[in-house]
Amino acid sequence: MTSSYNFSTSAPDDVILETIDTKGVITLNRPKVLNSLNLSMIRKIHPQLTAWENEPLTTMVIIKGAGDKAFCAGGDIRAVTEAGKVGDRLSQDFFKEEYMLNNKIGTYEIPYVALIDGITMGGGVGLSVHGMFRVATERTLFAMPETAIGLFPDVGGGYFLPRLGGKLGVYLALSGFRLKGRDVLKAGVATHFVQSDKLADLEKSLLAMENARAHDIGEVLYKYQSMSTDIPDTDFVLEPHIEEIDRLFNGDTVEEIVHNLKMEGSEWAKKQLDTLSKMSPTSMKITLRQILEAETMTLQDVLVMEYRLSQHCVEDHDFYEGVRARKNA
Repeated sequence: MTSSYNFSTSAPDDVILETIDTKGVITLNRPKVLNSLNLSMIRKIHPQLTAWENEPLTTMVIIKGAGDKAFCAGGDIRAVTEAGKVGDRLSQDFFKEEYMLNNKIGTYEIPYVALIDGITMGGGVGLSVHGMFRVATERTLFAMPETAIGLFPDVGGGYFLPRLGGKLGVYLALSGFRLKGRDVLKAGVATHFVQSDKLADLEKSLLAMENARAHDIGEVLYKYQSMSTDIPDTDFVLEPHIEEIDRLFNGDTVEEIVHNLKMEGSEWAKKQLDTLSKMSPTSMKITLRQILEAETMTLQDVLVMEYRLSQHCVEDHDFYEGVRARKNA
């Protein structure tokens, strides 16, 4: 069986890698497709991160997305699904090499600053959340929507989601709930919040730093956060429901969580049941087990587990149907 889809597509400028004085700068450069991450980009970013880490003079790495709509809206799932249909190795290589990159970021010895301005989902989360600093803006839209496409919150989702506190990570993973702006910081996904019109100045300040250490970088980020007063600071969007989330999403099985929501009977609980009914049942079961087991695992062990899970998912009908449904929505 043949396919007209080119799985090895590699644009020379799909990611821009720069060394500016003692800093490395990564720009995800596919704005027309919301900077979605493909294998070509992964194979450029990973070795460059290693080269910077091995260069004693490198003091910081900054990663950002081109355009004003997205940091990175996720992995190039279309290419993965097309490859899987014809038995191409991309469905194996993409996840394996993406997770190796996630692990590199999570164990990086140099301060890593992700400017997550705009849509940040799936693969974009993996490029940011494991790094030392994550800077959200009022345009940031964070979500892990994988249960809707027959997948699970991968890219180390099993590691960071249960560490958000309470059952917030379970809720975000099963429901795909979208966090926006300051709420990304309040949920613990971002470490700082800076309004988007100050990002260019923030980047200049970071690049101008001499002998930048993590503490000094944190102070610069906090300075810009304290100046970001044009965006109203309101209560965390989920604050009114945190008690319910911790209580109702505290279950060892999806069936237990669904039972809890049915017994609760509130309007909010009914809304959650409606949301969960639209998700892949298999994906929700995998996701909950993934998060519960990963609570005590290292990032590396979580990524190994997630790679095995990914290979099972791409063989499952739910994954292809989920992607097809989303594409046609």
